[in-house]
Amino acid sequence: MVLQVLAEAYADGRLDRQEYDERADSTSHAKTLGDLPALIADLVPQTPRGPSSELALAAPQELDRRAEAAYATSRRNALSGMVIPTVVTFVIWFAINFGSDGWHFSFPWPVFVALGTGINLLRVLLHKQDLIAEEREKLEKKKRQALERGRPDNPETPA
Repeated sequence: MVLQVLAEAYADGRLDRQEYDERADSTSHAKTLGDLPALIADLVPQTPRGPSSELALAAPQELDRRAEAAYATSRRNALSGMVIPTVVTFVIWFAINFGSDGWHFSFPWPVFVALGTGINLLRVLLHKQDLIAEEREKLEKKKRQALERGRPDNPETPA
């Protein structure tokens, strides 16, 4: 392991040939394991690199909380996606039907807008558990990726 660290440092240009040879020779002549850390102390970080994302450190309860929050956001967006166009079209319908000579009733066409935009709200409300589970899976995947990036033996980990 120590020779591997030395070889990598030499290959990266952090050690010249003479220094590599001296350290490799000291490694082979070391009497105890306690002699080895000093040979590579300046070549490896003293503290292990951990995950760089707070998501990587999140407990299962935190993932559940985040998935629930994502569902609440989806529900809120679906509701506003239905209410806003419906209110706007009903105001237009009312303005069109109210003239100088009074109220003239016509077919309430904004109902079609309400039905069309309400389909998404209905989908979100009916599939609550599925949407939460799907979001939880996404968060778990992101957590795994963050943990992978934080592993010291991962070649993609930045130095």
